[in-house]
Amino acid sequence: MSGEGAAGSVEAVFREDRGRLLALLAARFGDLDLAEEVVSDAMETALERWPVDGVPDRPPAWLLTVARRKALDRIRRDRVQAARLAALRVEADRAAEPGFDDIPDERLRLFFTCCHPALPVEARTALMLRFLAGLTTPEVARAFLVPTATMAQRIVRAKRKIRDARIPFRVPGPEELPGRLPGVLRAVYLVFTEGYAASSGDGLMRPGLADEAVRLARILDGLLPGEREVKGLLALLVLTDARRAARVDAAGNQVLLEDQDRTLWDAGLIAEGRRLVVAALTGPGAGPYAVQAAIAALHDEAVSFDDTDWPQIVALYDVLLRIEPSPLVALNRAVAVAMRDGPKAGLVLLDDLSGAAELRRYHLFHAARADLLSRLGRRAEAADAYRAALALTGNEPERATFQRKLTALTGGSREPGRGL
Repeated sequence: MSGEGAAGSVEAVFREDRGRLLALLAARFGDLDLAEEVVSDAMETALERWPVDGVPDRPPAWLLTVARRKALDRIRRDRVQAARLAALRVEADRAAEPGFDDIPDERLRLFFTCCHPALPVEARTALMLRFLAGLTTPEVARAFLVPTATMAQRIVRAKRKIRDARIPFRVPGPEELPGRLPGVLRAVYLVFTEGYAASSGDGLMRPGLADEAVRLARILDGLLPGEREVKGLLALLVLTDARRAARVDAAGNQVLLEDQDRTLWDAGLIAEGRRLVVAALTGPGAGPYAVQAAIAALHDEAVSFDDTDWPQIVALYDVLLRIEPSPLVALNRAVAVAMRDGPKAGLVLLDDLSGAAELRRYHLFHAARADLLSRLGRRAEAADAYRAALALTGNEPERATFQRKLTALTGGSREPGRGL
């Protein structure tokens, strides 16, 4: 095989199996830094060997074997690390919970491990996204709407905490699950968000990440069939993902919700999502994912953008704000109010949110303001808001959308739009 072909094979394996390899090695050696280092070393070895020896029959198994050997070599050279590892393995064995060690995915094991109560909430999800979903540190920062340097520090501190506190890499026992599950759901949701609307790059979406999030949500639902919020998360993901085929045109350009060909939406996923929503909402106290799934279902059920039940969507956002208040929820509610009551009403709500630091760094906040200002005829202000959105957008199809709207405003043509 040519060097180029071997490199492509390594890249494909890295993309598909990096998370699984990291999870296996982290569970084996109890050290995320070591796991990441030896996986990278194994990839480099593959780039050297595969062009000469050929791609092995089972590339992931080959990489795992090489990575394990490299890890053992490093440990043998580091007596302090070897002693710490031995102690950690003893503690992990003693703490193992029989009967709940059958989660069929090594990455999911590590998802739960990274949700240990000793870690701050934001660090748990950041760590899982970085090491299990394969997001880069800037992509994780984008998901949290914080600067990259801040996120890098969080990840370093979280890894250090796992190491210094000797947190074992294991599946939690049943009594621990309620405390760990929200963090896992949050991580899966953020993986999907990055896959559905990529923070950077030439493509609007990263379909592999979205598929991975849906798959993990399905595994969770199968393992925890009585957890209504797991069903709510799965419902939200499939109802949102059902629109994937209509979100870009043949040239890869973004197609906004109001302009999408709804016949391209996946009817099977919509039907599945609606069934899951019913199950998630059956019983007292709906969770935030179930409410968001109900909102997604209303969008999917509308035969056209104009037929969307905006009053009901606003009512559901009111519920969501009560159970999980956040600037992002308030932003989405403001956009829904604009659809129900007109752009002036929505703009008042958006301006009230302008003091939230995370929204000032969020491109869709500025894009939403730009759209409403444009609809009100305030073209110069709308143009400024689109410029702010452009400055914060790393996704090229989104940039193209904002640039097109900005050009329409500054060039004198009229493109009112009805929402983002």
